[in-house]
Amino acid sequence: MDYLALYLFGLVCLVLLTGFPVAFALAGTSLLFAGFGVLLGHFDMAFLHALPNRLYGIMSNTTLLAVPLFVFMGMMLEKSKVAENLLDAMAILFGKTKAGMGIAVTLVGMLLAASTGIVGATVVTMGLLALPTMLKRGYCARYSTGIIAATGTLGQIIPPSIALVLLGDVLASSYQQAQLNMGIFSPKTISVGDLFAGAIVPGFILVGFYILYSVVLAIVKPSQVPSLTDEDISAIKERRKVGPLMALIPPLMLIAVVLGSILLGFATPTEASGIGAFGAMVLALWQKQLNLANLNYVMQGTLKVTAMVFMILIGAAIFSLVFRGFGGEELVVSLFEQLPGGVFSAVVVVMFVMFLLGFILDFIEITFVVVPIVAPILLMLGVDPIWLGIMIAVNLQTSFLTPPFGFALFYLRGVAEKSILTTDIYKGVIPFVLIQLLLLVLMAIYPELVTWLPSKLYG
Repeated sequence: MDYLALYLFGLVCLVLLTGFPVAFALAGTSLLFAGFGVLLGHFDMAFLHALPNRLYGIMSNTTLLAVPLFVFMGMMLEKSKVAENLLDAMAILFGKTKAGMGIAVTLVGMLLAASTGIVGATVVTMGLLALPTMLKRGYCARYSTGIIAATGTLGQIIPPSIALVLLGDVLASSYQQAQLNMGIFSPKTISVGDLFAGAIVPGFILVGFYILYSVVLAIVKPSQVPSLTDEDISAIKERRKVGPLMALIPPLMLIAVVLGSILLGFATPTEASGIGAFGAMVLALWQKQLNLANLNYVMQGTLKVTAMVFMILIGAAIFSLVFRGFGGEELVVSLFEQLPGGVFSAVVVVMFVMFLLGFILDFIEITFVVVPIVAPILLMLGVDPIWLGIMIAVNLQTSFLTPPFGFALFYLRGVAEKSILTTDIYKGVIPFVLIQLLLLVLMAIYPELVTWLPSKLYG
């Protein structure tokens, strides 16, 4: 009756498609399925007896404390007008060159990704700030929407990404489970810091590819990416009382302190997230944006996001126990063993399935529901856990950007002018989807792009 696990997975996906809240769809469907399984004699309630220990483990997990603190940091920076100042500073520095605004958007998107770690926030912020300016200055609508959507998804991979925090915690548990399944009792594990280090080189490569595409477009079709006029630059300088360096230095210092403390081993991700949250408040105070209204907005937003993450995690824990109770883990192992091509085929199938699921599920659901099922099996086959984590992150980043269901496209469509056609947004992101697929291929061929820095930092 192993195939009951597949029926459970399919039913959960169908319920999710109805728009029912994810946490309750996972928990409710799984419990109902378990109830019918008990009546039919195909499910052992001992699996659900482990639920209290699972929930206690979730609530006492110190790594997950980084989630609300990083969310607070990102939302506080969003309210402190850091993005607006950064965009103006970059426009002054690069605006006189062809595709200068596109390069500025890419660099600001990278810095916002490293500051907020939240995909939706970056896409919406850049869509509101940069898109009207680019269109007004004569930039092609397709290129403008494409570069904004693509750089908005950098929050998926560039540390300190919320996605990497959650993925690191799940992969650490999967790594321990894989070792136990193989009878290996080793103190070695992986951490969120390992994933942060592994994501840096691919993240910079991706940003470099985006800038290279902008430069090539400026050479091939300069009319689509014109430079700013002297009047435009002067207007920006007059509007801004703070010079480019003063706009760049504070957020760069905050990023360096937060990320550097993690990579150099001075602080855990949880401790660094506390430093980041405090630093974001200092920046907001410096920008004269730290008031009760903004603080109330940020605290309520942080509470909502954190509650959503932990409710989904609880629902996913129930689903995972029921899925295993129906023999789902053994079924997935047998399916992978029957695939021709061994480890390569197994990784390709997992990546393809996650890519498709990225159209209907957010990274939180995929991280908590799918990764715990497939990761232990892939790790038992010898796949490097850090490489696997970054491959999953970039794969989901590509899925969130791919028409017609990419989440980033929905975010941008919500804030873009009505004069911009949805087809323009879809066509605009295609070059960037191809760039991200190229990065996936490069990481598959050269795993050292991911594993080199963690090995140098942590041995």
